[in-house]
Amino acid sequence: MRVLSTFLLLLLGLAPGALAQSAQQVDDVFAAFVGTDLPGCAVGVSQDGEIVLERAYGMANLEFDVINTPMTIFEPGSVSKQFTAAATILLALDGAVSLDEDIRSWVPELPDYGEPITLRHLMTHTSGLRDWGSVAGISGWSRTTRTHTHVHALDIASRQLELNYPPGTYYSYTNTGYNLQAIIVERVSGMSFAEFSRTRIFEPLGLHHTEWRDDYTRVVKDRATAYRPNQQTGGFNMLMPFENVHGNGGLLTTVGDLLRFTWYLETGPAAFREEMHRQGVLNNGVEISYASGLVVGTWRGVPEIRHSGATAGYRGYLARYPDQGVAVAVMCNTAGANATALARSTAELWLGDALSDDPSVAPEPIVRLSRDRLEDLAGGFRNTRNQSYVVLTATTDGLMGPGGRLVPETGMRFRGLRGEVLVFDSDDTAFLAQTSGDTLRYERVERFEPDEGEMDTFEGSYHSPEAEVTYRVVREDARLMMLDRYGNSGVMTPLYTDAFRSRLGTVVFTRDGRGRIDGFRASQGRVWSLRFDRSE
Repeated sequence: MRVLSTFLLLLLGLAPGALAQSAQQVDDVFAAFVGTDLPGCAVGVSQDGEIVLERAYGMANLEFDVINTPMTIFEPGSVSKQFTAAATILLALDGAVSLDEDIRSWVPELPDYGEPITLRHLMTHTSGLRDWGSVAGISGWSRTTRTHTHVHALDIASRQLELNYPPGTYYSYTNTGYNLQAIIVERVSGMSFAEFSRTRIFEPLGLHHTEWRDDYTRVVKDRATAYRPNQQTGGFNMLMPFENVHGNGGLLTTVGDLLRFTWYLETGPAAFREEMHRQGVLNNGVEISYASGLVVGTWRGVPEIRHSGATAGYRGYLARYPDQGVAVAVMCNTAGANATALARSTAELWLGDALSDDPSVAPEPIVRLSRDRLEDLAGGFRNTRNQSYVVLTATTDGLMGPGGRLVPETGMRFRGLRGEVLVFDSDDTAFLAQTSGDTLRYERVERFEPDEGEMDTFEGSYHSPEAEVTYRVVREDARLMMLDRYGNSGVMTPLYTDAFRSRLGTVVFTRDGRGRIDGFRASQGRVWSLRFDRSE
């Protein structure tokens, strides 16, 4: 089902035929979402602040046969973060907070980690704070199993005895920083975060269809229901968010309101614009691409300011191409949609010749390596920062990594399809993975193959006070199993010495001075080295 706003397509002095052609091309991009038996998307495009196209596809509600329209309310997930950062910056411009002050001035519940965490750290994901939702998942209460609130988020954050890393050392995406910003805005302003946002951002900018999901039970007119594909039936199941945390996500909005906001980021007061686009700088002086809820970079040779998002079955993407004055917003109510790909395919129609070649198409290798050389490079490697494990494989197509084919530039240097560069040491025992603003070291490790006697030494109960949870490790025949408090179990797959892949991510067992197992550290994505102590 397609709906086109009739008053939008005669702007900018472009010929009606050209606009109609663009609309048809956008319809082609979203063709997979046309129908009355599936959820879909809404898309909007603006040029120099004027909305030139808004279209919608598929159904907002499958039970009552309600179609998506350009005025349908969706959640764009983490696209919401730029609104939260804007609220924080407005407080700073008011003189009510300093972006470089220790956040314990406003959130004394947090432990003293020996080094200050600032609002700027929170905005750029350089605080070192663990993601509270990931810790909640380790504890057995993931974000899909409980109605989490800011009370829960703050309680989990306050129980963390350690950070992932000292503040400012690395970039690591964490929702905790954005929930804390929402809490700080409330405590400093004396208003709820929703009210502050309404009076300082939404109403002044004419965002009349935007609010926060601070009460998931509230009836929201014109909101699309979120779904996920059901592989067994070929249909869909509802997948709605049922939590009250917001600031990290939780924005309810339309594609038009997103476009109006992103134009304000181009035209608002200079001090505000400067802080919104100020990229994070690590302690070593390296500038990262993440700014204040915005990723500042390039796409196919064109400057792009963007953010993607996913919450429950909702997907979102908002991008601005300042050199061309173009902005694209996409929101979908199905987890099966790739909002990023849809938005960029739409952007291509407006950016045209300004774009360089598609980098997802692998270039021809500069050099060609023998199969023996590829076999020398292949193997298992340990990330020295978070202990994760990756495998490089020699194939007939070349060296393959987790992100796909690695194209050789020399016998020691490879480039991945996502722009990463791998550089091997002279003896092939390690490589550096260089990405935007960061370098990770991976060291070659031998595969761990413990016998049953060795497995027995890992058996026991392990407790984490930070996650408030205990897991048991037991041997069942020739494999180790990890069991939670309810008896649910998962296989522990050996990786390298004392390390396993488990339901908690990568688990690395630790030993005391006499070589006995005394605990383990678990790392998964946004949580690094969470300590579990052996209790028996």
